[in-house]
Amino acid sequence: MLLTRDEMTFDFGAEKLDPIRDKALLEWMFNQFLYGEVTGIQVGHWLYDAPDLEAAKFLARQALEEMQHVDNFLRIMTMLGCAPRPAHPAVRFLATGMMGGSWAEHVALEMAQGEGFVLQAFYAVIDTLDHKPSVDILRRAVRQEERHVEFGEQQTAKVIEAKPWLRRRLLGLSLVSMWGVKRLARYMEKRLTKEGQGANLLRHLPAFLDHANHCAELRLRRIGVLDRPLGEMSGGKRAALVVEAYGGKLLGGLASIVTIPLRLLPWFKKKRVTDSYLTDPHVVGYQRVLPEGDATPQE
Repeated sequence: MLLTRDEMTFDFGAEKLDPIRDKALLEWMFNQFLYGEVTGIQVGHWLYDAPDLEAAKFLARQALEEMQHVDNFLRIMTMLGCAPRPAHPAVRFLATGMMGGSWAEHVALEMAQGEGFVLQAFYAVIDTLDHKPSVDILRRAVRQEERHVEFGEQQTAKVIEAKPWLRRRLLGLSLVSMWGVKRLARYMEKRLTKEGQGANLLRHLPAFLDHANHCAELRLRRIGVLDRPLGEMSGGKRAALVVEAYGGKLLGGLASIVTIPLRLLPWFKKKRVTDSYLTDPHVVGYQRVLPEGDATPQE
């Protein structure tokens, strides 16, 4: 990856998440992870746009890994006594609303940036959760997430080298994803702290957010999407990039549907697994005999 584990790690000091005391917070957190992994299964869609066989092979492998991660989080939630629940709207926006409309957007926004944010959250949970069986699962899963981020970085660098004009669009869309992360952190800070869940750890949240967005900016610079610190860019310039990026997406979307009869458009709204996973028998009926060494926290 273009950023090291040390660069992406945030120091929470001696603060820990307790499986009993902070159960409600952990349930909320792991449900956000679960939704993200369910969206990851849909990466197989991009096999149609893979630029070469090597990329297609990576995506096929990634789809299987994301399915494994879904079971990983269901297993962790079972051990911690947490129930599957809907994801927060900000998470749905970041994971589904920011779904790329092109190969370039997919590898830049969903893999390099999106999974980069997820990877930092993985690191944070590994460093703070006081439940070894869950942490051991995450340590194994995190190596796969690192490969996904690395692939996104490499593929993004390739597409902007071939089409330099894409830098502006990808930067504008990346600014929106960074804003979405701020919205999510604001919710956690206000709502969850108010409920007394993980209060000691969540007081670090504003600083953690700043660190996460700093790493996202650093990744954009090392990939070549951004040529200067964001602090040197005015608010008006950033807003113009966002408007330009979404304007380009809108024109591309219109160009792709002009030949479709309007009466057929409702049929093109497909239901995805992210719409139904909470009622899926695999999630609803998930049970597992915990191997020796795994432990369910006791009240």
